[in-house]
Amino acid sequence: VRTNSPRVRRARRTVLQLLLANHEQECASCIRNGNCELQKLAREAGVREVPYTGERRRANKDVSSPSIVREPEKCILCGRCVRVCEEIQAVGAIDFTRRGFSTLVLPAFDDGLNVTECVNCGQCVMACPTGALHERTSIAEVWRAIEDPEKVVVFQHAPAISVSIGEEFGIMGRSDLTGLIAAAFRRLGADYVFDTSFSADLTIMEETHELVERIKAGGPFPLFTSCSPGWVKFVEHKFPEFLPNVSSCKSPQQMMGALVKTFFAKRLGVEPSRIYSVSVMPCTAKKFEAARPEFSRGGLYDIDAVLTTREAAQMIREAGLDPAALPSEECDDPFGKRTSAGKIFGATGGVAEAALRTAHWMVTGKPAGKLEVGAVRGLEGVKTFTATIDGLEVKTAVASGLANAARLLKRIKAGEAFFHFVEVMACPGGCIAGGGQPYSDDPEAVKKRMNALYNIDGHSTLRQSHENPEVQRLYAEFLGEPGGELPHELLHTTYTPRRATVGA
Repeated sequence: VRTNSPRVRRARRTVLQLLLANHEQECASCIRNGNCELQKLAREAGVREVPYTGERRRANKDVSSPSIVREPEKCILCGRCVRVCEEIQAVGAIDFTRRGFSTLVLPAFDDGLNVTECVNCGQCVMACPTGALHERTSIAEVWRAIEDPEKVVVFQHAPAISVSIGEEFGIMGRSDLTGLIAAAFRRLGADYVFDTSFSADLTIMEETHELVERIKAGGPFPLFTSCSPGWVKFVEHKFPEFLPNVSSCKSPQQMMGALVKTFFAKRLGVEPSRIYSVSVMPCTAKKFEAARPEFSRGGLYDIDAVLTTREAAQMIREAGLDPAALPSEECDDPFGKRTSAGKIFGATGGVAEAALRTAHWMVTGKPAGKLEVGAVRGLEGVKTFTATIDGLEVKTAVASGLANAARLLKRIKAGEAFFHFVEVMACPGGCIAGGGQPYSDDPEAVKKRMNALYNIDGHSTLRQSHENPEVQRLYAEFLGEPGGELPHELLHTTYTPRRATVGA
């Protein structure tokens, strides 16, 4: 069988020419320019002209979602987005519609993504080869805030960012780029740069307290994590009966946002309305989360703008910065200190491992030592582990990818499995594989990011969230006790069932 004969090469070129003839011809301004599979294949096949002319398939651009933009005229009908949405994420927000030349990938009834069961995870974005699906950018808004002399611009960045953003600039071999990130964001114009790993430590303090209280009270079980907004929206749509089991803790992004516009604003002596809070996340669903009405007080949202890893990299390029040439700088106090427990939040299993470390301390009053839970590490879709803490068995499960989570929930619902604590990440592999992460041709990219996070953890001296001195200081000076009245006011929330208006 010859796979590179003249006839095969001609067939490949013809197919590509037909795809390009029906494709929007605005490559120079496309979000995937320079990183587009269609471009790459056309270059490899030697396509230099498109001899076919005639009517092109037309469809409206969908900008209804706070997270994801659809541009159907760039779609080549490969079906990757449909498969990942249905088979990997068990959401089914989009599918093939119509027939023949008129075939399109659309939500039900050709409506906007905002009124579907889309959970904004962005896995369709990662699967799309051409930019027919991409994040809704906030770059212009952030530049405007930076240029506004009345605004105090605060950046925070998620744990997974420090092991992935370097890929955008060819920086490999460094496990933690937090110092370069802080330097780059300051040169963009940020007045303060914080590490979301700090509020990940804070999340562990609140969530583990919630777990210990449930264990003492005998339930309800399991307690599900709540730091993945795609997962939370999935429960609201598909499994609302489990909402009482979802932790009331806000995500680390939202905890940081709430503290910045309360505690930190008071420390600075500025009105919260003057603070413009930007989070840099590996996740498109964080854009949706930031816009939820649950996360606003007095007309002010905790987070004003969310940038994906890719958007942050684009801003750095626009500013003409070379991160590799920048000096390493510390994040700002008081939210710049973190433990490695907060850092491993970026990988599936990281939240569960961090929680078990602090649960040991909360139950026994003694440090857990160098506790590493190998059973919850790795890229398997579902992992289970039973921890014994002072004679108490804590049954734990970890799921990543919503189809895996759905299968686990059905087993729990049927009484076929019992757990005290369940960590769920919407994206397969966790935040390191989020919908806002760099596009990569390396099949080992996600695994390498995970290994980098665990390498940071292995070399850290502070490995348990309750050991973070700034977290302890925050409780002593401002919050009081974990699970107390003020933490519940600022750091906790509730969720309600929701239903799509179409296709539900």
